[in-house]
Amino acid sequence: MHLTVEAKIANIEQVISFVNDRLDEMSCTKRAKTQIDIALDELFSNICHYAYDGEVGLATVRVVEVPDDNSVRITLEDSGIPFNPLQHDDPDVTLSLSERSIGGLGIFMVKKTMNDVQYEYKDGLNMLTVVKTL
Repeated sequence: MHLTVEAKIANIEQVISFVNDRLDEMSCTKRAKTQIDIALDELFSNICHYAYDGEVGLATVRVVEVPDDNSVRITLEDSGIPFNPLQHDDPDVTLSLSERSIGGLGIFMVKKTMNDVQYEYKDGLNMLTVVKTL
């Protein structure tokens, strides 16, 4: 199943609600759902702020259950500026807040809470996929 919406911050609730409806059908645990919600908020926000360089474009969210692994695969797609957030170094969380560089903490949290995170640029689309055990 998929949902396509304008990549606007105002649509985050619609995206999360769409995914949560699918997760409810899969008997997802509350903890996993909360972690997925936080990841979606971060990832969709990044598309809204950066993918279209100040313009508004579309974003598609695809949700696929993987019963053999008791997991869900969620892919966010946009046709914005090619960008692989996984190429960047993780922030040094041992440093104090005043010593850290700005940025990178959100994707770091996504990588820590999801079982797998993958990026692909194909056919003019950024595709960021997260996998989470239910």
